[in-house]
Amino acid sequence: MERRYFGTDGIRGTVGTSPIDPEFMMKLGWAAGRVLAREGEGKRKVVIGKDTRVSGYLFESALQAGLVAAGVDIRLLGPMPTPAIAYLTRTLHAKAGIVISASHNPFEDNGIKFFSHMGTKLPDEIEHEIEAEIDKPMTTVSSSELGRAARVHDAGGRYIEFCKSTIPLATEFRGLKVVVDCANGATYHVGPPVFKELGAHVVAIGNQPDGININLECGSTHPRLLQEKVLHEKADFGVAFDGDGDRVIMVDDKGEVVDGDELLFIIAESRRLKGELQGGVVGTLMTNFGLEQALQRNKVPFERANVGDRYVLESLKNNDWKIGGESSGHIICLDRTTTGDGICAALQVVNAMVDSGRTLHELKMGMRKYPQTMINVRVSEKPNINGNETIANAVKKVEDKLEGNGRVLLRPSGTEPVVRVMVEGNNPAEVSMLAKELAAEVEKALKK
Repeated sequence: MERRYFGTDGIRGTVGTSPIDPEFMMKLGWAAGRVLAREGEGKRKVVIGKDTRVSGYLFESALQAGLVAAGVDIRLLGPMPTPAIAYLTRTLHAKAGIVISASHNPFEDNGIKFFSHMGTKLPDEIEHEIEAEIDKPMTTVSSSELGRAARVHDAGGRYIEFCKSTIPLATEFRGLKVVVDCANGATYHVGPPVFKELGAHVVAIGNQPDGININLECGSTHPRLLQEKVLHEKADFGVAFDGDGDRVIMVDDKGEVVDGDELLFIIAESRRLKGELQGGVVGTLMTNFGLEQALQRNKVPFERANVGDRYVLESLKNNDWKIGGESSGHIICLDRTTTGDGICAALQVVNAMVDSGRTLHELKMGMRKYPQTMINVRVSEKPNINGNETIANAVKKVEDKLEGNGRVLLRPSGTEPVVRVMVEGNNPAEVSMLAKELAAEVEKALKK
């Protein structure tokens, strides 16, 4: 069934533009409440959390009104990371969790994402039912059946304790100095305390949200500030989250960025050495070829999923594997939690540092990143590159030149009128040249 509102990761858009407006949000809350209230006896309970965008308060109130009108009780978490909302949905025994966030996007955007009672993505059939209810006239249950709202005052503390529980109890970060960049987002009040309570000396930045500075020149999408601060403070490493806390990248003591592929390698390798790696590792079509080769050397199976955390999660579940992620730093450790969690992933990496007695820089050297060049080829309409003989021949020509020491990827964008042409290989100059040649061939073929 075709979706009208829900995308691959909830509903997202610019604030004030349908459907990201208060009228729709109230109707969405009502529709979700109606669907959830059908299942089982009595009132259902839903938790609502948000990041630090100023529009979050607007949509929180609108959703709350709709849910209450449908007869659903609400637990308000306030500003909390997306993975914290997934966790608290489970532990508070709620029927569902609602996240108000546009993740790494600027403050002008916002969105809604649902979690099931298990802290996982809401089943597709439930999303379809909610969309069907949105089209119906809104009604209100009798006054005696109205839902009630209450605030969960210890939500942050509960989540901090959960994060600490994802590494061994005896592990301490004493003697380590860390810079934590919270992207002026949802981790601002929980990220630094996690590292502090584990014994690290913490320098916090990006922890002064004002409603509009979320992700602004800071956090995982803009690591320059963190790099400078790590070097200035002579810190052992730095950690940067995105606005809703489900992504993480790190910076080593030399000021070098350690991206999601390298973090994924460090976590998987640590698990392997301790005999705790269950199966293989899932990356995406964009995962660096160097990760694939490093895992193969250690006889660890590797599989590529489509870009997007939902596809990584599907692949993990299909294979019954536990570790997967994306270059952007969205890392899933299913042996620790149910969804991508920036704080949890960072703790696994630091635990590997403590276990091995090695620095972050030394650990990342176990994987050699391949030079990568990507070129966007603009098109006038949605391209169909499958079955195009000219493009297929051009790709094969590049692959022959790489001689198995690299790879080629052509991927139409899902949001822009472009085809992404990516080439990886040993030699940066050769990779750049091959990417330009292939992009020119793709552009020529599509214009025909």
